[in-house]
Amino acid sequence: MDSSPASTGGSGGNGIVSTQTNDTANAMPTDDPKQNLTQVINSIHKTLGLLHQLYLTVSSFNTASQLPLLQRLNSLVTELDSMAKLSENCNIQVPMEVLSLIDDGKNPDEFTRDVLNSCIAKNQVTKGKTDGFKSLRKHLLEELEQTFPDEVESYREIRASSAAESKRLAQSQSMLPNGDVKVKTEL
Repeated sequence: MDSSPASTGGSGGNGIVSTQTNDTANAMPTDDPKQNLTQVINSIHKTLGLLHQLYLTVSSFNTASQLPLLQRLNSLVTELDSMAKLSENCNIQVPMEVLSLIDDGKNPDEFTRDVLNSCIAKNQVTKGKTDGFKSLRKHLLEELEQTFPDEVESYREIRASSAAESKRLAQSQSMLPNGDVKVKTEL
């Protein structure tokens, strides 16, 4: 078999055909963040494939594989340029702690677990404070009721009318002119 570049038909001398189309280079960035992210992910996958092909070509390099090597290098440069252009439209913020964990060879899910555990702990502390204030309020009202029963009764009446007014206001804001209730859509 002749191993000249003309007879290899686009293979790099290692059995891999390099008939590659540059899908992501021609892909126009869109306004949809998910679509932009998908395009960047596809470009990353394609770049990894090109790097693998480049590795195979370099590891079995001979003079006949010089043209496929240059073609793959050019494809890699083109794909990296395309990836850079596509990534400009992706606004993804990754916490530095996650990158540090990845650099240390750890699972980034540990970061998520730690943040979640921290939130749970803070939530429990806040709940404890809230319960403490509720208990204090209840105790104060009991003590005040024993000492000033008339004033506590008028306080409770004022508080009840205020609560009813707040409830009416909240309902009127969620009520449409035709009597239907507004439904909040979750995003």
